[in-house]
Amino acid sequence: MKNRDTFSGFHPIVNFLYFGLVIGCGMVFMHPVCLLISLVCSINYAVYLNGRKAIRFNLIYLLPMLIMTALLNPMFNHEGATILMYLPSDNPLTLESIIYGVAAAVMLITVISWFTCYNAIVTSDKFIYLFGRIIPSISLILSMALRFVPKFKMQIKSVSFSQRCIGRDVSNGSLLQRSKNAITILSIMITWVLENAIETADSMKSRGYGLPGRSAFSIYRFDKRDRNALIFFLLCGAYVITGYVLGGIYWQYFPIIFGIGSELYSISIFICYFALCIAPVIINVKEDRKWTRLRSAI
Repeated sequence: MKNRDTFSGFHPIVNFLYFGLVIGCGMVFMHPVCLLISLVCSINYAVYLNGRKAIRFNLIYLLPMLIMTALLNPMFNHEGATILMYLPSDNPLTLESIIYGVAAAVMLITVISWFTCYNAIVTSDKFIYLFGRIIPSISLILSMALRFVPKFKMQIKSVSFSQRCIGRDVSNGSLLQRSKNAITILSIMITWVLENAIETADSMKSRGYGLPGRSAFSIYRFDKRDRNALIFFLLCGAYVITGYVLGGIYWQYFPIIFGIGSELYSISIFICYFALCIAPVIINVKEDRKWTRLRSAI
């Protein structure tokens, strides 16, 4: 069951800045503590947004991807000083390559999980609002590309259902007939995609999209709440990135595993990074409790 998300109601600049920080840091920080923080917070937020759908996605797709990536890396990466055994190909299997494979797998599924949250919060309207005047053509193309996959899935389900009603679905008939039905559905979808692209282009052109001096209506207003959140994200992001640049969360996997993490400065970076990643969940939980108290007072 989906929950009511308060963070999505913040200004698009705040939403985009937050995901830019957590996704960027998630792709760069390889310290085990940072990986764990980002993984836990991203999955927590994804489950809050999408409920059982996010849990099913994590179990069906992300967990096998984690295992596969962790297992494949030692087969191709043979760096490291701690040799555990030799593979049939006479290449060494090292402890460092195994641990690095797990870390890389965690980083991969964490970034994917953050992007699922991004797609739910930063809609195409918000993206066009942010970049429509700066890069109008590119922002429109990116917006259409981001919303193409979910629209395509919905449309192909509708077309398949309609074809099933007249006995022309991919599950009807012989193998040859099912192949013909699949080609028919594919042809319908290609026609729909082309028509949709032409209609969108004509619609945006008739509205004067991208022309200089064109005004634009916006429902977004930057208020005190957005200002406080923006300042908080900027301070946390600056502190964490500065700590990374200065080596406060340094960690290496090759040739031996070595890193910094027990110092007071490193702990402060971890706390700040956790506060940054978990902020939307805290905002939503706080608002949910407030809403519950107001409902119980009625």
